[in-house]
Order: sequence, then C-alpha cells, then structure tokens
Amino acid sequence: MLVLGIDPGSQCTGYGLLDDEGRKPRLVASGVIRTKRGNLALRLGEIAKGVEALLAEYQPDTVAVEEVFAGKNMRSVMVLGQARGAVLAAVGKAGLPVSEYATRRIKKSVTGSGAASKQQVRLVLEALLGRMPEQLDATDAVAVAMCHLQWSGGQA
Repeated sequence: MLVLGIDPGSQCTGYGLLDDEGRKPRLVASGVIRTKRGNLALRLGEIAKGVEALLAEYQPDTVAVEEVFAGKNMRSVMVLGQARGAVLAAVGKAGLPVSEYATRRIKKSVTGSGAASKQQVRLVLEALLGRMPEQLDATDAVAVAMCHLQWSGGQA
C-alpha cells in the first residue's frame, strides 16, 4: 500500500510517500510544494496543482492529512484551513480515500509522546526509515503517513 502523507501550509506544503509492501515501511519520496508570496487564491491553486501532480506521478492508494490545530493567531489558522481545503479538493477530485490526524496523535504514534518535538519525531523516523528529508515540512508529512499506517493497520 502506498500512503501519501501531507502537512498543509500556505507557503510550504510538505509531502511524504511511504510504501508498506515489505516487512517495514519504505520511504519512496518526500519534499515540499512551495508557493510564491502574494495572492492567496493563486497560492491555493499552486498547492492544488502540486498535489494533483503528486497523485498522478505516484498513484498512492490513500492520502493522510494533518488536521488544523487551534492557534492564537486566527488569521493564520484560517489560511492554514484554506491550504488544507486545497489539498482535500485535489484528493477528492482524484477520488482517493483520505484520513485526517491531529498533530498530537501523529507525534504519539511515531514517538510514543504527543508532546514530542519536531526533532524527536525526525530522529525516530530516521531510525525507522533511514535518512530523512532536510525540510521539516517534508519530515512532518512522512510522520503523517507513518501515523496512518499505524492507525489503519496497513489497510487503506
């Protein structure tokens, strides 16, 4: 099973693709979809196009997306929600199943602690999968995919 994990962001959307065919998951691809500063509608379009391109290239079986967390800056939360909407629209257009996971659940499934730091998540993923991408947004997306594999029992 191929799982595409996505960590949405309006300027940098991370992605990580895990293959669960062998005895342990294997990192197939990871990276970020970067948008240009400026008009939000154009950035959301870039995110949707980027996700559509990933879905066409890798043809995952399912997609896992990080949920929006409550923040103090309401504008930032709204923009993040819109970025998630662009991701979900692209996945829905492709007709793929999507699962959503809270940040604490992702961290707990990877490290055993919902309060783990990004660096702790990265270290555990490196131990499990080998070298991780440089961009933290991509590493976060790999963690989303890993969480899905654990919570779905390897089933899409």
